[in-house]
Amino acid sequence: MTTDFAPYLEQAEQLGKRFALTARHYDETGDFPFANFDALYEAGLLGLVTATEHGGLGGGLSEALTVVSSVARGEPSTALVLAMHYSQHYSIRASGKWPDHLIERVTKANRDGVALLNAAQVEPRVGSPSHGSPPETIARKVGNQWRITGHKTYATGIPLLKWVAVLAITDEPEPRLGSFLVPTDADGIRVEKTWNATGMRATNSDDLILDDVAIPLEDVIDIAPASEGLRRDERQGAWYFSLVPAIYDGAARGARDWLIEFTTTRAPASLGAPLSTLPRIQDGLGQIEVWLTTNRRLLRSIAEDYDSGRPFGPDAAAVKHVVIENAIAATTLALDLGGNPGISRDNPLERHHRDALSGKAHAPQNNMIRIILAKAALGRHAAAGTSPLEPVPVRTHQPPRLAVVGSA
Repeated sequence: MTTDFAPYLEQAEQLGKRFALTARHYDETGDFPFANFDALYEAGLLGLVTATEHGGLGGGLSEALTVVSSVARGEPSTALVLAMHYSQHYSIRASGKWPDHLIERVTKANRDGVALLNAAQVEPRVGSPSHGSPPETIARKVGNQWRITGHKTYATGIPLLKWVAVLAITDEPEPRLGSFLVPTDADGIRVEKTWNATGMRATNSDDLILDDVAIPLEDVIDIAPASEGLRRDERQGAWYFSLVPAIYDGAARGARDWLIEFTTTRAPASLGAPLSTLPRIQDGLGQIEVWLTTNRRLLRSIAEDYDSGRPFGPDAAAVKHVVIENAIAATTLALDLGGNPGISRDNPLERHHRDALSGKAHAPQNNMIRIILAKAALGRHAAAGTSPLEPVPVRTHQPPRLAVVGSA
């Protein structure tokens, strides 16, 4: 039976509007938005991409993109935590890397309540695993357990995570690399409050310290010889490269919405008409619309390609690059057009700008994406070979046309 997603997508849009009403509070306090996830659970949206046989709705990337975009337009920090949860649950469903007992454990908890899931891979000294270095987090085999010790940074959503898939390397004679499913209430885990960023303040992306944390030997996901490096599914990467930039595009849309409301209701006495009647304001809003329209089309194309099984190669990485840069440009221009009210903390525009700027922090950074794209282009050139082409013959005159009998 095919799920009718329309009611769920409509609920997501309405929730995004509700979340916008308390977004200022979470930004100013840095509190985690627990209530937002209660609302998402009650709406059935935490199981959006979970397989139907495990009690989910079986949605694809297109549905996840729509929901994350709607939530981000209201409160981007909530959207980022939700996007990570979706990426992990779709991996459970589609990657073939999760053992059955972990699938049942995690999906049952997701049915029964708010049980968020995320990965922990970045470390203070090593940085992101996308840079190629192995983690310093160590998993030691002791009897029938793994004992894990390490330090992870940017554990997004940690106040509400039930599990963390911790990237670690074993201390075996031939080390292996894998993700170890660690419950966040395990002995030896502590959270170090380090998140004090300019934007996305409610994500609570704090540090996670693991001190000899014990888990069963079988609670491992996709473990393989460390010499093979971190194995990533390039197609699965479309989830990250679509959902993450959609969050910052959502922040930019929130900025656009505020600017339209402000310029259509603000009518200075010297002008005698709303600001929106000024050609400069209309031109600026038009430019913002160009950026946001481009973003929408790009994000949708990758999601549709993924769901349809069409190839997209490194295009998804290029989309992340473009969408986040467009979001930053849009909020920057909105600040210029908004004047003094735009930079007032009484209004949301400066918050949308700070949130959009946070998109630059997500690996791989733009210079790495450009190198990826350059290498792909060079690879295509090399694969094309150097076989000489047959030129099209040059013709310097037009043969006489035949008369057409009976033509007018």
